[in-house]
Amino acid sequence: MSVSTKPGKGFYVIAVLALLWELMGVVSFLLQDRMATTEAQIALQAQSPAWINLLYALAVFSGALGALLLVMRRRAAALLFLLSFIAAALQFGGVFAFTDALALLGGSSVVFPVIVVLVGIALWLYARRCASRGWLR
Repeated sequence: MSVSTKPGKGFYVIAVLALLWELMGVVSFLLQDRMATTEAQIALQAQSPAWINLLYALAVFSGALGALLLVMRRRAAALLFLLSFIAAALQFGGVFAFTDALALLGGSSVVFPVIVVLVGIALWLYARRCASRGWLR
């Protein structure tokens, strides 16, 4: 009995949802200056070091490329998801360690970054599993 290296429909649903999630991150990065509407958000952007924005760019663009490669069933998707979630974790860690984010935005500002990093880890693990099953070339 042969093992199929063709993924089921569920794979494509997850891959497309991952791509949409990652593209929302890209849009958020590109529009971040326009999205800062409160005084606290504007102050936070002003005090953020440039390397935090570089990590933000690396996280969203490597994640989007990883998701696109997942849709295309390419093995490199796993590596790009790994890079993306590490960059996101470092970026959010930097935001909270080197700015007044908690004081300016409150404790609830930690929730979304945690979700982003957890989704990043899940996408990396999923891509690794897909690769091990032979679904990615």
